[in-house]
Amino acid sequence: MKWLTAFAMVFVFTELFGQSVRGLITDVNGEPVVGAVAKPASVNQHAITDKKGIFKIDHLPTGIYEIEFSSVGFQSVKKTIHCRDSNTVVLDILLAEKIYDLPPVVVESVTMTGGLAGLHKAIGSAHYIGQKEIQKFSYTDINRTLRQIPGVNIQEEDGYGLRPNIGLRATGSERSAKITVMEDGILMAPAPYSAPAAYYFPTIGRMESIEIMKGSSQVKYGPFTTGGAINLLSTPIPTSFSGHADFIAGSDGYKMLHANLGNAHKNFAYLVETMQYSADGFKQLDGGGNTGFNKEDYLAKFRVHTNSEAKIYQSLTFKIGQARETSNETYLGLTDEDFVQNPLRRYSASQKDLMKTKQQQLVLTHFASLMPGLDIHTNAYSTTFERNWYKLDKVAGTSIAAILEKPDVYEEELELIKGLSDSFDALAVKANNRSYYARGIQTNIIVHKKTDGLNHKLDLSLRYHQDQIDRFQWVDSYDMESGLMKLHQNGIAGTESNRVETADALSAYIQYKAEWKGWTIVPGIRYENITVQRADYGKEDPARNGTNLKMRSNMVSAFIPGLGWSYRINDAYHIFGGVHKGFAPPGSKEGTLPENSWNYELGWKMQSDHFQTHILGYYNDYSNLLGTDLAATGGTGSHDLFNGGAATAYGLETQVSLDLLGHGNSLNLKLPLSVNYTYTYASFDNSFESEFDAWGSVQAGDLLPYVPKHQIGFGISAEHARFFADVNAKFHTAMRTVAGNNEDTNVPMTDDAFTLDLALNYRLNPSVSAFINVNNATNNIYIVSRRPAGVRPNLPRTFNVGIKANF
Repeated sequence: MKWLTAFAMVFVFTELFGQSVRGLITDVNGEPVVGAVAKPASVNQHAITDKKGIFKIDHLPTGIYEIEFSSVGFQSVKKTIHCRDSNTVVLDILLAEKIYDLPPVVVESVTMTGGLAGLHKAIGSAHYIGQKEIQKFSYTDINRTLRQIPGVNIQEEDGYGLRPNIGLRATGSERSAKITVMEDGILMAPAPYSAPAAYYFPTIGRMESIEIMKGSSQVKYGPFTTGGAINLLSTPIPTSFSGHADFIAGSDGYKMLHANLGNAHKNFAYLVETMQYSADGFKQLDGGGNTGFNKEDYLAKFRVHTNSEAKIYQSLTFKIGQARETSNETYLGLTDEDFVQNPLRRYSASQKDLMKTKQQQLVLTHFASLMPGLDIHTNAYSTTFERNWYKLDKVAGTSIAAILEKPDVYEEELELIKGLSDSFDALAVKANNRSYYARGIQTNIIVHKKTDGLNHKLDLSLRYHQDQIDRFQWVDSYDMESGLMKLHQNGIAGTESNRVETADALSAYIQYKAEWKGWTIVPGIRYENITVQRADYGKEDPARNGTNLKMRSNMVSAFIPGLGWSYRINDAYHIFGGVHKGFAPPGSKEGTLPENSWNYELGWKMQSDHFQTHILGYYNDYSNLLGTDLAATGGTGSHDLFNGGAATAYGLETQVSLDLLGHGNSLNLKLPLSVNYTYTYASFDNSFESEFDAWGSVQAGDLLPYVPKHQIGFGISAEHARFFADVNAKFHTAMRTVAGNNEDTNVPMTDDAFTLDLALNYRLNPSVSAFINVNNATNNIYIVSRRPAGVRPNLPRTFNVGIKANF
């Protein structure tokens, strides 16, 4: 029916206008691409596709033209045509997603989903957020970007997403320590084995797309296999000369620049990119001062490759990046009473708090297609991360977490924090100075073959990885005089935490995928062999002579199996399920066991032209749940892991997407709607005493903290050839901040949370768009957390405007 309509239009308009070009632009799923641009070179004409993906260019002089077809999130395509007198050229254009820097034939093998085109083939719960979706709101906060994904639990902290706390299926969200975080398939936590609860997360604003995988098929992406994995795909090298630039400014001094430029020649291609953004901050520091941040991210990619028709196609890509952050952030929150008076207040004693970080990455990627059906993909990688979070730690010897938890008990200390009384040598500001590295090499071998209606695919991988965290810290003391902090005495570096922790890990997996008729079966197994060692030099040996050296180590090896399956009932419906083992490394503390669980899921998917939905239930049965002693959770900051014993988590995840208008309406408009709902229940199965502050004294049946029971996400867009108008909303119920049961009526909680964001992108011409958005349009301020120390607010209402340009 689509082409009957298109050809009818061609017949009518040919007679009226003479030389013209008509056509239909679709993606690989056959869906029309709205707002795609068709632009002939050397003439001042262009066309934009309507809601049916149809474009038309009239009144072209006779001649030969090269027409470029482009759209956000897709690789550009060029076609050469010959326009003759009274001739109409009809084109059928297929745009492929910009996903990865490798040939399309291997995209599915080196990414988790293969993009939107691969989602319908994915086993288990897989989600893909493409550039089109990311560009709608131009978020720099990963928390906001993940709102429309069911099964994701998030604990906000600073309002800007500088320190994400992300969990999948109730794994625990503290510093995203229980999920595998990758960039282009490379582990991106600064020390994922020895110290996964770190303070770096890749800059979401420079990413092309995001993949989220949950369920049995994600055993490929260790070491954390319980809840799932997140893979951030960076901007791919373009196939021809092109660039992009965003300039955005807004509330609280917010400024953002994102620009990239690249080109491809016969055997060489490159991309250079920068992402820079900053703000003065929305919190109001007693006595005045900046509470904002500044982040700068630079990236470059260079690739050499053989001719595409070479008998053995090979490519070698070098990726180099550096990211810096300076942020006036603090662990110090508010009391409940002060939050009611002014939720955006910041106490005077946080005036010296400052985080400085520097991250660097080097990745060398080799790809070889040795023969049809046999590909090898190898990455050698090295990342370093340096950070020093200089922040208030104690007042008169008492931790700020204890003071804010019991302000009636520590009235004098709270007065000092507020700067309402003077003190002498009472404020201890700790330099949480740490450096990390992670390095390794991983090889993937992909074998794929078709025989007698049976598709085979075999993935084999081997990785050797080493990472390290080096803590070399000190404490400075300050006086408080008339609300101003004055340095009393400098501490000596290495007289606080003074230790090095190193992990060596050998991992491998093998996964087989068989497709026959409507069935797909994916068995796989992962192996992890991990040794973690700690050398603690102690506070009395800052020179690290080894006079008080204490050593400890922990070693674990584990096989992690998984089995996923799906059955396609017909083109629209299929069911899927799976079972896999969950695993997380145990750290260096002797006697700490790895986190182990068995995880089950069963689901149903339906997809038609204008309607897609899936619903699934999962059940995670832990034999041992791990907790981490983090300063970020109000603990001592030792980073020791604690056995939590048996626990259970189960839930329901649903998502519905549809076009409210469909393709047959008379309006030149699409109105896609997406709604998701997540139900989560997570509890301990045994009683125990824990040193982990967020657990404490646990009784069997107690609920895990910071896991919302209900979450609802809502997104709707109005898509026109000239504009995109978008609404993004999220609600989740209040969360417990400590373990406990439902009968507890006097437990600290966060608030019910609702946030509504609005955005408008308007195309000024084929290359330039104007942008405006409002975050938290209702200005709903609520408690997002009671850790690290005290009550913390969300981001209030903010406005941003800008220009986006492609060339």
